[in-house]
Amino acid sequence: MNSGRKSPRDIAQSLSRRSAEGRSDRRSVNRSASSGGTWKRETFTLPRMEARAKAREWFGKFPKAAYMTEIEFWRELSGGEIEFTIRRLPTAD
Repeated sequence: MNSGRKSPRDIAQSLSRRSAEGRSDRRSVNRSASSGGTWKRETFTLPRMEARAKAREWFGKFPKAAYMTEIEFWRELSGGEIEFTIRRLPTAD
């Protein structure tokens, strides 16, 4: 009788599938990560100089003092590209 529990093998397969799906999402150049919360997030994967320009553009458009804009996460990828996530509040009061 199956009591609704998953075996370790089922759990491992599920984790593997979700991990693979996450990798395919990160390959996109521009990914919006709005999860329904109050923060607006957007992830970019760009060459270093373009990544700097994009960050400056966002901080110019959404000043840190008003929108609490910040680089939430960043990393350098093997090809020299930078993947980063910017988060901000949707409106300034």
